[in-house]
Amino acid sequence: MNTQNDEAEIDLLEIFYVLKAKIVIIIASMLLVAGLFAVYSLYLTTPVYQSSSRLYILTKSTSITSLADIQMGTSLTQDYKELITSRTVVEQVIENLGLNYTYEDMLGQISIDNPSNTRIIKITVRDNVPEDAKLIVDELTDVARDKISSIMATDAPNVVEYGTVPVYPISPNKKKNVLIGMLLGVFIACAIIVVRFLLDDTVKNADDVEKYLGLNTLTSIPLREEESKKKRRKKKKSSKEGART
Repeated sequence: MNTQNDEAEIDLLEIFYVLKAKIVIIIASMLLVAGLFAVYSLYLTTPVYQSSSRLYILTKSTSITSLADIQMGTSLTQDYKELITSRTVVEQVIENLGLNYTYEDMLGQISIDNPSNTRIIKITVRDNVPEDAKLIVDELTDVARDKISSIMATDAPNVVEYGTVPVYPISPNKKKNVLIGMLLGVFIACAIIVVRFLLDDTVKNADDVEKYLGLNTLTSIPLREEESKKKRRKKKKSSKEGART
């Protein structure tokens, strides 16, 4: 049992030294893949911006004191979320702004959220143009207010705030992508080096002979015949030069 543990430790140590010897290749791979991810994030992807508005769902006719319990407020929140993303509302926004979108396209850019323990609906719109993101979310807010008031026969919900023009895109996240590229580059380089090391069963030195064959080496000879020939030639040249002098 101890022998197996010792062998496992030796193998891990050998892998560590192999990786250490290839540190330049690992760093080069890290920089290369990180550079590819950076180029992809900067030049090959379209940035996406988002803008958000907020509606307060309780009006004068539906104040908190008129609700049976807190669950009714939650039910109203769900109703509002469904109405805001209804085909009638979304298609009205598309028509008002003259957008070249289908209902399904626009719906994919809209997200509705209800922050926990609040009576506030957060409407978020994503678009490739920051000004368009604000324009759409504001129009969606106004159209939704009118439709909610009409359909539910109640006062229009109050607008807490309209959207703002976003300054920075939400995607792609350049720093995150570069970091992922760096980690991926290191992983790929290490994986290739370790796999090649584990699959390499050639005997390179006396230690490998003892390790793989279980034999002790008494002496060693030149591995290449060319090297021995070169050495002989050098000896002959040196001897001739000595004789001339």
